[in-house]
Amino acid sequence: MKRIASLLLLLSLFSCFHVAAEDKKDYAYYGFEPDIVTNYISNRKKLGFVKISVELMVNDPTDLVALEHHDPLLRSAIVEILGNQEEDKVKSLSGREEIRRECFEMVNRLMQQETGKETVVNLLFTKYLYD
Repeated sequence: MKRIASLLLLLSLFSCFHVAAEDKKDYAYYGFEPDIVTNYISNRKKLGFVKISVELMVNDPTDLVALEHHDPLLRSAIVEILGNQEEDKVKSLSGREEIRRECFEMVNRLMQQETGKETVVNLLFTKYLYD
């Protein structure tokens, strides 16, 4: 009886690992080089600037070629979004998340127009500096 219980336990563990292995995706990341640096709308007399590192997460590593090809277009769109932000939004955590989400949606919209599919699963700010 103990052997049967042990065997059933092993079979259930194996099936759990098998399902987990099937659910794994082959994610890849595309990083913009160099970092993106631009001005934003400042409340002060001097210009404010923001410097960010952006990583785009995709499901399929073959999508990296399309991202690299459209890098200038995507970079320009992110710079434009950042440049139109108010200082309070740039400097707040909730504002940063709104900016990230807006960049993510724009990148996917542009990729949809250029390639016919939304390739980006997530957009990450890995560095976010402002003055």
